[in-house]
Amino acid sequence: MTVPTSFRHLMMLLLITALSAAGSIPAMQATAQAQAPGLTAEDVVSVRTVSAAVMSPDGRHVAYTVTRPPLEDANQARSTVELFIIPEAGGEAVPVISYPLSASAPYWLPDGRLAFTARLSEHSNQVQVYAVNASGENIQKLTDAATGVMQFAVSADGSTLIYRSRDAETAEQRQRRSLGFDMIVASDPPRAIRLFAQPLNTAESRALTPDGWLVQDFAVSPDGREAIVRKTTNPLADYDLMFSELHRVNLQTGEHSLLTETAGKLGRITYSPDGGQIAFLGAKVFSDPLAQRIFMVNRDGSNTRDITPDDYHGTIEWIGWKDNRSLWFTAVESTRTTLNEIAARGGSITRVAGGGAEIFSGISPDARGRTFAAAVNTSTHPGEAFTGTFRNGSFTRLTHHNSWLSERSLGRQETVRWYASDGLWMEGVLVYPVGYQEGVRYPLAVLPHGGPEGVDLDGWNTRALYPVHLLAANGYVVFMPNYRGSAGRGSWFTMANHRDLGGREFEDVLLGIDFLEEKGLIDPARVGMSGTSYGGYFSAWAGTRHSYRFAAAITFAGLSNWISFTGTTDIPVEMMHTHWDLSIFDNMGQYWDRSPVAHLQNAGTPTLVATGLADERVHPEQAIQLFNFLRLLDVPTDLVLYPRQPHGLLERAHQLDFMERVLDWFGTYLKD
Repeated sequence: MTVPTSFRHLMMLLLITALSAAGSIPAMQATAQAQAPGLTAEDVVSVRTVSAAVMSPDGRHVAYTVTRPPLEDANQARSTVELFIIPEAGGEAVPVISYPLSASAPYWLPDGRLAFTARLSEHSNQVQVYAVNASGENIQKLTDAATGVMQFAVSADGSTLIYRSRDAETAEQRQRRSLGFDMIVASDPPRAIRLFAQPLNTAESRALTPDGWLVQDFAVSPDGREAIVRKTTNPLADYDLMFSELHRVNLQTGEHSLLTETAGKLGRITYSPDGGQIAFLGAKVFSDPLAQRIFMVNRDGSNTRDITPDDYHGTIEWIGWKDNRSLWFTAVESTRTTLNEIAARGGSITRVAGGGAEIFSGISPDARGRTFAAAVNTSTHPGEAFTGTFRNGSFTRLTHHNSWLSERSLGRQETVRWYASDGLWMEGVLVYPVGYQEGVRYPLAVLPHGGPEGVDLDGWNTRALYPVHLLAANGYVVFMPNYRGSAGRGSWFTMANHRDLGGREFEDVLLGIDFLEEKGLIDPARVGMSGTSYGGYFSAWAGTRHSYRFAAAITFAGLSNWISFTGTTDIPVEMMHTHWDLSIFDNMGQYWDRSPVAHLQNAGTPTLVATGLADERVHPEQAIQLFNFLRLLDVPTDLVLYPRQPHGLLERAHQLDFMERVLDWFGTYLKD
């Protein structure tokens, strides 16, 4: 008897679902999926991603946001962010804000309502704070900020809403701009970003911070009497990254004072439940590329200390209080993520959850500390809303916004380890081609992350600028190396490339390629590299200084000349101190020597150069410069300039175009 195709397909999907729920992808699933097509560029731009998940205080509901890609007929449109509420036990999600509108910052109020920010034209032409009940109904506008709300919080007793907002232009400034006097002058004072407070039962608010302050972040004390504010006085990105300060601000009088001296980058701030202590993320030293260590300080500013164990080899991303004596924190550890506990006085670390297939960057606990919500991705799906338990660290998936992925074949993914020339072990994420056959040597696509303090995790990594599973579907081994300087192994590792950019960190990648060759996976004559930002620098470096190793290179928003980059980027101080650990004025020779354009005499690798024309981080001149030099030397090259695009690709048509060019370029130079 012939079994209907639809029935066979249904049974196959049920089997795959059951096996996936067990947390593994055994050979049976791989065999079943081998008949399905791999990911296409259209698939990549169709992915929906849960980026935030927030547990209600009573543990009964989870609010979450989903980034929705542009529609097929809106090639210049950008993504929108939808907001949903779903029961903690699972079930049907209730839409709160849907396409074409966007929402952000879901926040459960003490009275059980869900607050969020959105621009809803029927209420205001600015982003304001709104609230709905747990059923997603009875919307109420809570703020009336003249220039919109940038961030908000509510006091623990639910009486006061605190938010930050930028000062409006003066009437004179608006008049001059209408007459064409819209010059941008570096020395002009910026419009202040102030902290505001307002009772929740009225829209009347009052400014709390003085003129000249740019409030970048804040945390409110449990008693609602004060806030810790992270502020700068200069609008340049360097000052936000490197020179911000922590100040105490009285929420009744606006009086303020420096909380404690800090050095370098700062991250999340949070009060203990009794308000007596403050925890914040900070840098180990000024030259630490990340705010990845837990600092404690008493409310009066005394006894500041770093409680992170010196032997902890992880990058802390989020902190929250379990009780007055201990904290939870999430961290990247190698290519995995974990939830941990540490005493406020410091000491040993206890693993609570994580370390497995689930990748997450923060959690949202309920009021009793029993369950939490998180946005979680794995190697087989993008971010979805999950719940977890503190008791046994288990995860439960709530949403399935990309169910069509079950009809696609994905390459097998794993973490691999090799050793550097100085004995340090290195790790990276490896994806096999769809339909991989043992003993066959495949072309290799190396996709280095940016930063250089970025990190590739053993989760979902596919996106337009890093089309991992698109390449795997087209017959490539894909390699994402976490070279020295990457996050995930502590401050010492992120600073291990200091004063040696393009040196041993790139050698780490070359040795990783050698490792894959020794495993019999790749053809060393068919190796290409494609990266963005610092990953784009690596690609340009591969195609010039190390051209003999690479048959093709693709650089997007990549550095090509360290000297001109330093003179055109918005973060020259951050780059000099947290990556070079060396001022350009102290050793301009090394800056030049580590520039791809300084090694054009070695260049022979066909190199595709692309960038966004609105990029302020890596100026488009970096791409134009590299393209022109390669063109003058008759090295195969092309230049693609994407209008309106910043340091990335936001528009659907541009995303599709870039992925098609990646396949064409690698197909031309890496395949027989």
